[in-house]
Amino acid sequence: MNVDESVMLFRRTLTAMPSLREWADALWTGAARTDHSSIVGSMLGAGVGLDEVAPGVAFIPNFGNVTVVDGGDGLTLVDTGSFLTAPLVHRQVRAWRTGPMLAAVYTHGHVDHAMGMGPFDDEARQKGDQRPRVYAHEALAARFDRYKLTAGWNQAINTRQFRVPGLRWPTEYRYPDVTYRDRWQLEVGGARLDLRHGLGETDDHTWVWLPAQKVLCTGDLFIWAAPNCGNPQKVQRYVREWADALDAMRALGAEVLCPGHGPPIFGADRVAQALDETARLLRTIHDQTVAAMNQGMRFDDVVAAVDIPRDLLERPYLRPVYDDPAFIIRNVWRRYGGWWDGNPAHLLP
Repeated sequence: MNVDESVMLFRRTLTAMPSLREWADALWTGAARTDHSSIVGSMLGAGVGLDEVAPGVAFIPNFGNVTVVDGGDGLTLVDTGSFLTAPLVHRQVRAWRTGPMLAAVYTHGHVDHAMGMGPFDDEARQKGDQRPRVYAHEALAARFDRYKLTAGWNQAINTRQFRVPGLRWPTEYRYPDVTYRDRWQLEVGGARLDLRHGLGETDDHTWVWLPAQKVLCTGDLFIWAAPNCGNPQKVQRYVREWADALDAMRALGAEVLCPGHGPPIFGADRVAQALDETARLLRTIHDQTVAAMNQGMRFDDVVAAVDIPRDLLERPYLRPVYDDPAFIIRNVWRRYGGWWDGNPAHLLP
């Protein structure tokens, strides 16, 4: 399917998804499916449009979702989207609120989440206002530095992964103005946002809790698919700590979950279930892999020894449509055991 065909299919599909909440409920119940491997799947969310998910909190479905918080005295973004979707995000925010954009939080440094500040910076400059302050974990700047160092490699692998001919990997980034290490209580524009660091898909990941609204912004620690913790073309990811972060989120009793990809989850029971089962999937893969490694098994035998709970993979938010449990096993192996799979023929073939 080419891009034009995908757009046409997307437009036909959109007529059956008139609202964000209906889309979210259809995915939860299994009446609709989310597809993270196609243009249709990523565009579906972008077409639904901004919706207010709690008082003063709006959610913008996109390839990388954006959440906007209005504290009464100004606005804060949680993630900003990509440079491709930045103008659309700006228009949707301004159709919702006209107050000053005071701040943004990057949940992590992936380019579909941290490349959308341009229109808001331009707006502030044109008005003679101070540009919004960007907050992120202290490891994020090093990620941007690495992206510059390996721009050609990132362009090649992302062109292949997302099947986007002519993709140009960015070499200029909007670095954060303020960084933190473990946790940060951000008071801005009359709103409180609690920032917490959690290793997971990245080493620079932040998840955000809005205590007054009971809204949780997970970034890519929850993506409506089996956790992307084993991507074979990306740097180390952190299975055990990812599960720990999900458990910490669940303890807060959130009533709305705004994920990095896919629709929000509404209702405390659903939020708790999604976080718990995602953590359980990660933890059992991690613990079984380590147990097999501790028996001195070779990699192929480790993969065969790990019993993946198929009931969890059948959940609409844990289907292995973007990552595969075998890749997660390999990532655990790489972290604790290096790159060699135990086959002597693979050392110097």
